[in-house]
Amino acid sequence: MQTLTTDYRAILQQYWGYDDFRGIQREIIDSICAGRDTLGLMPTGGGKSITFQVPALACEGICIVITPLIALMKDQVEHLRMKGIKATCIHMGMTHDKVLTQLNNCIYGDYKLLYISPERISSEFFQVKLSHMHVSFICVDEAHCISQWGYDFRQSYLRIKDIRKMVPQAPILALTATATPPVIKDIQAQLEFKHENVFHMSFERQNLSYIVQQADDKNEAIRRLLRDNQGSAIIYSRNRQNTKDFSELLQQWGYSATYYHAGLSDIEKDIRQQNWQKDKVRIMVATNAFGMGIDKPDVRLVLHLGVPDSIESYFQEAGRAGRDGLPSKAILLYNAQDIKTLRKRVNEAYPDKEDIRTIYLEVCCYLQIAVGFGMGMRREFNLTDFCHKFHHFPTQVESALRLLTKAGYIEYSDADEGTSRLMINHTREELYHLQYTDRNTDLILQTLFRRFAGLFVKPVPIDEAYISHATGLTTEQVYNQLKSLSQRRIVTYIPRKNIPHITFTRERRANEYIRFSREVYEDRRDVLQHRIDAMIEYLTQDDQCRNRYLLQYFGEEAKADCQQCDICMERQTAEAPSTTLFKKITSLLTGKHDDKEEQYQQQLSQAKAELKRQIAEAGSIHPFMLNLDSLDPDIARTAIKEMSDDGEIVTDDAFRIRLA
Repeated sequence: MQTLTTDYRAILQQYWGYDDFRGIQREIIDSICAGRDTLGLMPTGGGKSITFQVPALACEGICIVITPLIALMKDQVEHLRMKGIKATCIHMGMTHDKVLTQLNNCIYGDYKLLYISPERISSEFFQVKLSHMHVSFICVDEAHCISQWGYDFRQSYLRIKDIRKMVPQAPILALTATATPPVIKDIQAQLEFKHENVFHMSFERQNLSYIVQQADDKNEAIRRLLRDNQGSAIIYSRNRQNTKDFSELLQQWGYSATYYHAGLSDIEKDIRQQNWQKDKVRIMVATNAFGMGIDKPDVRLVLHLGVPDSIESYFQEAGRAGRDGLPSKAILLYNAQDIKTLRKRVNEAYPDKEDIRTIYLEVCCYLQIAVGFGMGMRREFNLTDFCHKFHHFPTQVESALRLLTKAGYIEYSDADEGTSRLMINHTREELYHLQYTDRNTDLILQTLFRRFAGLFVKPVPIDEAYISHATGLTTEQVYNQLKSLSQRRIVTYIPRKNIPHITFTRERRANEYIRFSREVYEDRRDVLQHRIDAMIEYLTQDDQCRNRYLLQYFGEEAKADCQQCDICMERQTAEAPSTTLFKKITSLLTGKHDDKEEQYQQQLSQAKAELKRQIAEAGSIHPFMLNLDSLDPDIARTAIKEMSDDGEIVTDDAFRIRLA
């Protein structure tokens, strides 16, 4: 691995405008540029992307970035291109010709970063192209997905180590925001690290208040919380239908809101995400499908309507608040029913083995796969239709299919993005006489004619993102125009959608030969039980600081209680009356006045003055770059919050703070 420069700060300043690295960014960059396999543990908002984007520019060749979400790929590639950095991505929504063009450009050295999904690695076509690339290093984002003991294990991640055989000289950089000590060891083992090499940034988020509230009426609780807390917000729900219903309820209350879940088409996800990120809507109501890699720093509030089934999930979702370093809240609402629901999840995720065998038999019948046949066959799988015909609940079927996947009998995937397709229903001559006249429609049709062949003959795969780029319209405008043309029957437009698939990785077995090892079933069931027990304890315990509890779960000791979670605040409230009464009595008896409050206010004023000086001197500065060494941490946090609330400081487009 050869570096073009070791002046990493110059790259950081040139493309990102930051004066220096923060936290463990520099140590990770030094390690990967020295050719060492490296694992970086950084909390959400800790600046993970810098640790692979800077060395990608500093090293000869191209960096392969493996990440699980198409939205994340597109978002990061768009931001990099805006900075003048040559980056591209390959995903399921692209045409074969476009994939071929992009991969060839990577071979010829036109790009510094290539984003791909883990599923792409097993493609023989991709492997052939990869063998001709000059790869500097491989970055595995969301690396906890590779661990079978992680909370979000994905079978496709196990293929990543195969890439080492194709480019053995390239070191691996693995990054994650959530990993317990056992998972940390497993990530390195699964990726076949030559030597253990871990850089661990504190998971503590000093600007984030963790709050747990019991609420029998969650709707009323959220209405009050949204009224009392301003700014951009995410509300997490575990139910897809509930995201839509609650979004509509928020709109009835007068709030701007939208919703997001895995069942939406790719174009619908893009539109909703962009509207929220650009502050066209204040509130995103979403399942846990939303948020990974979303770069919106000014989320002031993350609310949980439903309780996650692990501390890891909760910590990552809550961590999407306050990535700009300014005071923010993560509030989890629960009631007695939530506890009961949590306890049921173990049996839902791990149905009885005989029930799994029955579902396997019925799936084979549904897909018409005979015993001894099916090896390598890939079939679309309509989950709703299957459950209706065989009288099952979707949750039980999905759990059974995922266990059958882990046991090696099938591969079940609900993440394949189809491509949008379009056919023009008129001849060119007829189009000229149609009354579609508006300029946007004309731009789109001209782009379709130039870029996509065969539109007058059959439905052809199209790319709305390309049309958006070529016309200068937003993806939302392109989508709406095409829908309008389709409704007027000028074209036939079929937007892309998620299509679940089942691939048989071995021939169909008779039911009596379906086996589940202890590692696949009992051990993982025990791990899930442990996670749920920890989540319930986090909800119900009332004697330990929330921040301290979370840090201990991840193997880190807190230096002190946070003084801003619900437990710390309640403790302060309980102690306040007696302390105040004692001070008053002492003051009356001695004739002396306690000057501690006056001293505190003086320190607070001094802290504000020092912070203003640093911000004014820098012009604008990232909150994490403020020098707080001479200030009390609690006073500094209070000073930043009050300055923000009073409008003395604001956040600019580069996520930095400046004086108003």
